[in-house]
Amino acid sequence: MSAPGTPSPWPASPSSPDPARSPEPPRGTQALRRGLAVVQAVADGARTLSDISAATDLTKSTAHRLAQGLVGERIIAETGQGHYRLGGRLISWGGAAIAENPVTEVAGPVLGQLSETTQDTVHLACEDAGTVFYLDKIDGRRGATMRSRVGGREPLLRTGIGKALLLDGADRWEHLADAEHSRHPSSTGDEHADFSALMANYARRGVAMDIEENEPGIRCVAAPVRDAHGRIVAAISVSATTPYMASERMEALVNIVGGAARDISIGLGARPPFGPTG
Repeated sequence: MSAPGTPSPWPASPSSPDPARSPEPPRGTQALRRGLAVVQAVADGARTLSDISAATDLTKSTAHRLAQGLVGERIIAETGQGHYRLGGRLISWGGAAIAENPVTEVAGPVLGQLSETTQDTVHLACEDAGTVFYLDKIDGRRGATMRSRVGGREPLLRTGIGKALLLDGADRWEHLADAEHSRHPSSTGDEHADFSALMANYARRGVAMDIEENEPGIRCVAAPVRDAHGRIVAAISVSATTPYMASERMEALVNIVGGAARDISIGLGARPPFGPTG
């Protein structure tokens, strides 16, 4: 045995790593992360190799090598003039992921009935990465076509369905309003100061509204969907152009949309009272 303070003549055991060192990532992790970063950049709107390189901090040669590999797997596609878009395989994966979501399956018949009853556009969405992520949409039979689409995203605070997803999140309201105000200082106006009060009122009623905050001329009434533990896991909405969405009709839709959301919640195992406000 070596004397105290004398370096050991034996090499350190490979089975006893130095606790001060960070563990090495699994082999291939860096390449995987870089590939996923390229896909995310394209999903976020990067179209050229220069765009992808700037968005991912990869060199153009590395970005090009990864992009070509992803093109070969149909995860992204090359459209000509060196432009890229998301590929067909992602569409297939996305459709499968949505189809496997139990909320989508349970909500389907209820959304169909809601569409028949209202004749307006019906949405189902969840929160994902701080945004509204649309799981289903049934177009209305009157008025303008809306820009929302299945698999698309919209801001939480500007959509009725986004506000419905946030009804239990009083601890988040002010922070989110501050962030929105920083991004769009001219568009939130006096509503920024009153946002928490507005959301508290919506939470008491169990519904939320969008009065042309996300799209000019479009209004909606939305309500949260809860799981067996009472947590908000999704929300639904009914949307229409302003001529079909006067204030009186929005009030009339409160019970209709809220009732449909309760039916879906019950299908997911929820039981009244729904949420902390009952």
